[in-house]
Amino acid sequence: MADDLDELLDEIESKFCSNTSLSPRASSDECPAQIHAKQIKETKANKSSSSPTSTQRRTDIEDINALIDDIFQDEYDSLDLKQTEQLSNVTKTEKGSVAKSGEKKCCPVFLGGSLVANGVGTAISQRSCDQLRCTSCDFRIAMFDDHEWDPSCDYLFFRNNMPDCLKLRAKLRRRKGARAYACQCSWHSARDLADVTKQPKLKWVCGKHSA
Repeated sequence: MADDLDELLDEIESKFCSNTSLSPRASSDECPAQIHAKQIKETKANKSSSSPTSTQRRTDIEDINALIDDIFQDEYDSLDLKQTEQLSNVTKTEKGSVAKSGEKKCCPVFLGGSLVANGVGTAISQRSCDQLRCTSCDFRIAMFDDHEWDPSCDYLFFRNNMPDCLKLRAKLRRRKGARAYACQCSWHSARDLADVTKQPKLKWVCGKHSA
């Protein structure tokens, strides 16, 4: 299109200035059409030199659009990260609730010999609790099937040796069908199923069973 405009200006110049007198004054002065054509060319040249080309403008616009896209992408990434963290927290809470709801406690809490099945004890399903914990010393209760405690056991023995099972065995006697229980402050030998509340010296409770 620019080439067509140049050709048109050249044609106008040759057409209107061909019959112009070439006197000394005329040779030094240009005709109006020629002057106008030069002005158009100069204006065109100035615009071309001072204004960015269409390619440059397109490149600038693309750069701006890319910058805007990067800004929005950062915002979206930040939002996605927050949503992911929130979802993770909700999932952890739900898992914790499920685990908590799946736990069961004995009621009442039973003790028993080695022939008594272990598990969650209830009034209907009478099982000896194998998740006992002492509320006095906060130790988990150790159990030894087919054994009972020697009568020589005392508080200091369990205080000094609990929970080292190898050392505790020094005071164990083998007895079929019995079960020896002990924490750091109390001990008990059982053969038959019995409610722990029937043993006032024992501060033992069910520490909850996993489902």
